[in-house]
Amino acid sequence: MNRNQGQTNNLPNTLSVIRLVLIPAVAICLRFNEELGSLLAALFFGLAALTDLLDGFYARRYKVVTPLGKFLDPLADKLLVSVTMIMLITLNRIPAWIVILIIVREMAVTGLRGIAIVEGKVVEASSLGKHKTIFQFVALICLCLHYQYLKVNFHVVGMAFLYVALVLTMWSGWLYFRTMKRVLL
Repeated sequence: MNRNQGQTNNLPNTLSVIRLVLIPAVAICLRFNEELGSLLAALFFGLAALTDLLDGFYARRYKVVTPLGKFLDPLADKLLVSVTMIMLITLNRIPAWIVILIIVREMAVTGLRGIAIVEGKVVEASSLGKHKTIFQFVALICLCLHYQYLKVNFHVVGMAFLYVALVLTMWSGWLYFRTMKRVLL
C-alpha cells in the first residue's frame, strides 16, 4: 500500500476540490451572454483545466494516490466538461448531439470502470483518453471565449478542436470497451 493512500488532505485532492468549486463560476459567467462573461468563463475553465493537469502530475510524481482522489479527480473532470458543454448548448455555441455523444460515452466508461472495480480489475486510462481530454479542454476554452480576439475567431477554432475531441472520444471509448471485454471475460 502506498504510504500516502490513507491521507485524504493532500495537494492533488485539494486541486480536485478547487476544480469542483470552479464549475459554478464557469456556469454563472456563461449565463451572461456577452464578451466579459465569456472571457471570465474561459479564464475559470482554463484554471480548472490547469488544476487537472497539476493534480495528475503531482499525484503520479510523488505517489500521492488516495481512494478519495481516485473518486474526486474523474468526477471533477466529468462534471466540469459536462456542465460547461450543457451551458454552451443553451448559448447555441455547441451542437447538442455532440454533447450527448460525449456525455453518454463518459457515463458508459464510468459504468464499465465500476464493474471492473467490483471484479477486482483496474484498467488505466489510455494515452488516447488523455489526448481526448486535452482536445476537449482546448475546445471548451475556445468555445467559452466564443468571440473574436486578436483577429482569431475562437468559436471556429473551438469547433475544430471539438470535432477532433469527438473523434478521439468515440475512438478511445471503443478501445476502452474492447479492453474491458477482454479483461472481464
